[in-house]
Amino acid sequence: MKNKMKFLGTLVISFLVLAVGCSKDDDPADNDFFVGTYNGTITYSNGGETITDDDGRVTVVKVDDSYSFDFGSNIPNITGVRFQQQGDNTYVSIGDGLTGITVTESSLNMLVSNDNGTWTADCSR
Repeated sequence: MKNKMKFLGTLVISFLVLAVGCSKDDDPADNDFFVGTYNGTITYSNGGETITDDDGRVTVVKVDDSYSFDFGSNIPNITGVRFQQQGDNTYVSIGDGLTGITVTESSLNMLVSNDNGTWTADCSR
């Protein structure tokens, strides 16, 4: 009987957690819906070196309240990016030296140029 009560208790708690986690009032923008991996054409240039990958990848990762863009293909990462919402579910980067990134759930477009180089991306998922 004890095992049945434990099982029933666990089942009830699991149901409550699931019900609370699946609220209808959940805004996708609050869930960082654009975090993940995008694939497409990526480039990087620092004046002396240019790297291009037509089958590249960019992984968007949230770190505290900013984002990092982790590139493959030996391209340096971009970190510390902040975003501002523009329209429905479209976000644009803001801040010194990190503007030029537009991201949605399904696309990533980038033209970032600063003292460290120039990055471009035309990716989707």
